[in-house]
Amino acid sequence: LTGVLDDCLCDIESIDDFNTFKIFPKIQKLQERDYFRYYKVNLKRPCPFWADDGHCSIKDCHVEPCPESKIPVGIKAGSSNKYSKAANNSKELEDCEQANKLGAVNSTLSNQSKEAFIDWARYDDSQDHFCELDDERSPDAQYVDLLLNPERYTGYKGPSAWRVWNSIYEENCFKPRSVYRPLNPLAPSRGGFACLFFLILSTGLCLEKRVFYKLISGLHASINLHLCANYLLEETWGKPRWGPNVKEFTRRFDPIETKGEGPRRLKNLYFLYLIELRALSKVAPYFERSVVDLYTGNGHEDAESKALLLEIFRDTKSFHMHFDEKSMFAGDKKGAKSLKEEFRLHFKNISRIMDCVGCDKCRLWGKLQTQGLGTALKILFSEKEIQNLPENSPSKGFQLTRQEIVALVNAFGR
Repeated sequence: LTGVLDDCLCDIESIDDFNTFKIFPKIQKLQERDYFRYYKVNLKRPCPFWADDGHCSIKDCHVEPCPESKIPVGIKAGSSNKYSKAANNSKELEDCEQANKLGAVNSTLSNQSKEAFIDWARYDDSQDHFCELDDERSPDAQYVDLLLNPERYTGYKGPSAWRVWNSIYEENCFKPRSVYRPLNPLAPSRGGFACLFFLILSTGLCLEKRVFYKLISGLHASINLHLCANYLLEETWGKPRWGPNVKEFTRRFDPIETKGEGPRRLKNLYFLYLIELRALSKVAPYFERSVVDLYTGNGHEDAESKALLLEIFRDTKSFHMHFDEKSMFAGDKKGAKSLKEEFRLHFKNISRIMDCVGCDKCRLWGKLQTQGLGTALKILFSEKEIQNLPENSPSKGFQLTRQEIVALVNAFGR
């Protein structure tokens, strides 16, 4: 891909250079910190839109807890480096990975970790959200170590997966009322994804509605890329080999294979990157206050985590080609307020659809990335509240829960 992206004054080459040399190495380090590697999620919430057709029957999709005896010593020890890189590379961790079925969600945590999460919760507060949030007090909600559960292809596909994306595009995206085309991947010709996007552009939707669609398309492209990049290439004698699947990538994104739509999907991924990058730069004042800690109970690590996060914020501010969200919802106040609320409710509905994903691993990462994008939107629409934050006391006008912070950083990392 080359050239300028639509709806923003930014070229792809500049984004690539900025991300590769400034952002990516630091965001990777941040995701390895204790505060950002644990995400609480309820993978048992029922689908609110249609009768549950059963979870994915593929063994790779299910949760397989790691036996207590296989929990890495670094986690059980309770020392300052209990989640260090050295601990992650220990023999115990390798055994733990082997104990999990392929692609399963490892929900194992030590008792000390669980106690720390209770303390973290005291730092959280509630606020209006763009996402349907899990009830963290539910007995079905569990903390998941994201480093032990990387996003990758599990074999989940077919009618169930298609139904989820079809529902997202057809029932929730802003689009002309006259447009309806089933997004059946088996259909001939250009296919629903491409056709719908073409019709949306050709009917002159306003900027806000174009942005909404491009964000969903970018999220879809992002998830597809992750699956192509970490694909099960072969499994012999119980030893899976994961790696990039170029054939699958070509099928989803090559200009010829997709009749010209693949590059557009990838451009929407860059657009999604810019939106979340913009949100990070806008929310910096919230974290720059001394009253905000990335609290885990380990003072030294917490200080290092915050310093690294603030360094990333400085980098995001140095990028001069952000998406300008001020052009959105800039019409008459009544119309802008109505459109903004419609925008929020549409996205909230999409977050609820993630509970219809039949594969636990896919549901985990779908919910996390959706919440991350929802948090980015919440930030962009709260600029005045962020500017008026008190320095030495919690704010009632704008607040982020730990879940939102973890989702924002990890979604941007993806």
